[in-house]
Amino acid sequence: MEKNTFATSAFIATSAENAFDYLCNLKNLDDWTLFSRMKEQIDEDTWLGTASAYQNKLYYHVKKLEHPLFYGIEWHCGFEYNKYFQVYPVLLFPPSYIEPGTDEEGVYFHWVSFVDPKRRTPMMIEAVGTIHTSECRSLKGILERKAGHTAAVVGRNFIDSETIYIDAPIEMGVEYLSNLRNMDEWSHLLHSHGEISPQSGEFLDEYDQKVKVTLQLHNLNKYYLLEQDYFYPDYGFIQRSPVMLIPAAYAFGDPSASGFIQHRITFWKVDQPLPHGKLQIEDFMSESINIKRLLEAKAGNLDTFARGRSYIPKA
Repeated sequence: MEKNTFATSAFIATSAENAFDYLCNLKNLDDWTLFSRMKEQIDEDTWLGTASAYQNKLYYHVKKLEHPLFYGIEWHCGFEYNKYFQVYPVLLFPPSYIEPGTDEEGVYFHWVSFVDPKRRTPMMIEAVGTIHTSECRSLKGILERKAGHTAAVVGRNFIDSETIYIDAPIEMGVEYLSNLRNMDEWSHLLHSHGEISPQSGEFLDEYDQKVKVTLQLHNLNKYYLLEQDYFYPDYGFIQRSPVMLIPAAYAFGDPSASGFIQHRITFWKVDQPLPHGKLQIEDFMSESINIKRLLEAKAGNLDTFARGRSYIPKA
């Protein structure tokens, strides 16, 4: 995982609409977070309050994201009003997004946190993963209790993710990754089979099974969401992997940060190995390493790859 990016997820047995409405209200942070307490409302979407990983106050701001198939928001934090250096995207996936036609009810919550290496304190980097994981558990409990449950409800799936920093212009990354004709170059598990268009085409997997791959790109204003769908027509099986492509300058609140963050979200059955598609998170990780190598070479940044998966500020 990219060491400046932290992600936590949970299945929550409530409706996506209820979860979205609850998360959009910053005052509710008082109930489920460790110590984010809203003390003074600044405007409709901004509060000043205490924080779990700082000894000083923070401004909290919430922004809604628009997508046709699921809900999303962003939390922003900073020491000054309208000067936010931390961004926390949240995506709320209905079960039907993961498995079309399912009768499962509830929502899959995915929370991504970016911590600027120039600003982070040792406590921040040591605590953020622990705090957010526990707060996610608290959020699940509150929303499920409000929905009438008396114990934690287990979902049929779980979310895993992997993140890598790519030192290339975001425009280059979007153009390259949103063109399916480039997949032969960066994926070692799929090989093109017949005519491939920029957004769809047929491939063969490592067992020579047919896979219809489609791509759909969404502009979320400051960054992009690239949806990758892998459909096995002979088995009626689909594997989805939405990918967030976020400029490092936006993720870390630092205009001097070059390149972008690629965050791939994956869905897996609980206690049920998949028979088709990518079978482990390492399959996605290895592709991301290849994407990083190829794009950084195209951008002429041949030294960054050797420094690892994470963003390192330039001296």
